[in-house]
Amino acid sequence: MNTRFETTALDVVEGADLSGRRAIVTVGASGIGVETVRALAVAGAEVTIAARDLDAAQRVAVELMVATGNKRISAARLDLASQQSVKAFARDWDGPLHLLVNNAEVRATPLTRTAEGWELQFATNHLGHFALTLGLFNSLRADGARVVNVSSSAHLKSDVVFDDLHFEHREYDRWQAYGQSKTANILFAIEAGKRWAAEGITTTAVLPGSYRGLAPYAQDEESAALLWKVSEETLGVYDLQAALR
Repeated sequence: MNTRFETTALDVVEGADLSGRRAIVTVGASGIGVETVRALAVAGAEVTIAARDLDAAQRVAVELMVATGNKRISAARLDLASQQSVKAFARDWDGPLHLLVNNAEVRATPLTRTAEGWELQFATNHLGHFALTLGLFNSLRADGARVVNVSSSAHLKSDVVFDDLHFEHREYDRWQAYGQSKTANILFAIEAGKRWAAEGITTTAVLPGSYRGLAPYAQDEESAALLWKVSEETLGVYDLQAALR
């Protein structure tokens, strides 16, 4: 007996009709992002590829329009490490949004800090997506909206270390930093699911590739609530500082 333990993006949308539905996939111009965009397009959705490299995203959009026959694939610039870019993207989005796939990431980079002094992986993989999702909240209040955070089995490498999120007081480890950001993706989905259920917004975290189990700390509701609070405070302080500059 041949039993399959994996599901492709095309398997997921088989038989689905997403005509009239609008989706955003962050960094849908490479890796699994391309296949996610392809699957959504095959199902008839209108898809926006949000990526830092706009030229690459536009090339992929054209290729997928030809491959799928769906002409409603577009590209828009989004740099999740830049809060100005995130705010501009959310401000420019017009109309309802039915599916947001928070897929973009930076992985295992050398210690790098954003203009705010935030560690790059946490700033991009979590804070960038957190700000983007909140910025698109009113558009997500469309009927049946769904937010999907793409995490990783690498979340097993680290809990969210609230005492030192940005490696200011501990030795930097690139994989630990990546793992922390991937745990944050899961905790964000948990808390958003609780807060937004009444709005009809469903939030999910997925772990592509081989599944090795979910760490208990990535399921902790108190940690999820704390992460939301800390994230709001972090972005709020940034907004205040930006206003004063």
